[in-house]
Amino acid sequence: MTRWPDSDGAAFRQYVYGLTLRTPLAARVYRCILRGFQQFVSDHHPECPVSVASVTDWLQDRILVWPLHLVMHRARLVDRFLDWLVAGGCIVDNPLAGLRAEYRQHSTAPIVRALASPDPRGALEELRTLPPFGSHLGPAMLEHISVMRAAGFRYSDYENRLLALDRFLQGQSDAADQPFATLIQRWAQEAPRLELRQARVRVGRVVARALQRKDPSVTAPLLDRQLEREVRRRQRRPHIFSAEEIQKLFKTALALPSPRAPLRPHSLHTMLVLAYCAGLRLGEIVRLTIGDIRIEEGVIEIRETKFFKTRHLPLSPSAVAALRSYLVARKQAGGPSDDTSALFWQEQDRCGYARMTVEGLLARVFRSAGLKPPRPNGRVGPRIHDLRHTFVVHRMTEWYRAGINPEPMLPYLATYLGHKNIHSTLVYLTVTQELLQHANQRFRLLGVPLLQPRGKEDSSR
Repeated sequence: MTRWPDSDGAAFRQYVYGLTLRTPLAARVYRCILRGFQQFVSDHHPECPVSVASVTDWLQDRILVWPLHLVMHRARLVDRFLDWLVAGGCIVDNPLAGLRAEYRQHSTAPIVRALASPDPRGALEELRTLPPFGSHLGPAMLEHISVMRAAGFRYSDYENRLLALDRFLQGQSDAADQPFATLIQRWAQEAPRLELRQARVRVGRVVARALQRKDPSVTAPLLDRQLEREVRRRQRRPHIFSAEEIQKLFKTALALPSPRAPLRPHSLHTMLVLAYCAGLRLGEIVRLTIGDIRIEEGVIEIRETKFFKTRHLPLSPSAVAALRSYLVARKQAGGPSDDTSALFWQEQDRCGYARMTVEGLLARVFRSAGLKPPRPNGRVGPRIHDLRHTFVVHRMTEWYRAGINPEPMLPYLATYLGHKNIHSTLVYLTVTQELLQHANQRFRLLGVPLLQPRGKEDSSR
């Protein structure tokens, strides 16, 4: 510790000033909370104000005064303040950050909840997780992940699935003595949903292939064909938007009430335009920066996305016009112009949007447009990703209307979408009634003459 706690409160006043809070009242509340925290730890732990013991005692004292949700909120404020003090060299470390690392927690909330409980030590021990890849097959799974990443795959999703398998194996006392296929079947049977059961069997088959490189006697778990058919039957079919529904979405986004963030409706409208006109994934939209936009050329750059692909996408004139209009509105709202700043910038926090926030806001647009049921009905109705499906279907339909054979165009479409090959693109090709009619017409023009019986002169040859 070097310069905190301070007698005049200069540190927390400087910290709160840097937050650029929306109202003076919020700034006063934040300063009051931090002043109270500093006073408490200084009075009760003068020899070591910043420690697990001092933070625990402060939480134990506050839980008697504030409800739990206020304790959680204000503890997060203290946590961020302590991180700021560490970054500024005022203290050596943040005890809450140390507990997060020790107990492998992604957020502060479980740590605060444990420290505020009647038995903090016991509650913390309940948070302690199993060591990653600590099972008897953990080293083999880690080696497989390294091989796949060396081959150019990110493999983050599969790493999480392999971690789940590893945790299951650590919980089985007889795991080292059981055949691998038996362990996978046991793991799959514990799945609460059929889709998860199928996914676990597939993960087991991936691990089995990796193990077979060193031990050919390892038996892969068998796929249940009946389960596969049932899972396919239950899968949600993508919603292919009509032209009228697309226009309704655009108008609803622009008219969405947002008095405290006037730029937000324009941002949501532009996101929808890029999702539909360029077929962008939601993550690609969120990660766009000012430097990715070359408005005069009508091109955007999608950097290092799925499969480590970077691609330059030309946009349609209407998409360029929408993007140009958004950039003007963004500049008028005070958005930063440096190349590294997020394209979709929010006035309130003066930073880019998080993916989860964008997903929730666009779902709200869908509901306001009447295309998605109210929230109590759960995960039903069109999704954001369905705009990508719609982009593919409408592109194919336009090729048919223009008399273009779509087959040789599929590799170009796959490249535009960032797919590894056309097989991934064909997954997005939902057969609509109009598309089926165009395909039937093309068959009548090209295929039917080949099925006609030969003439007499042909049959005599």
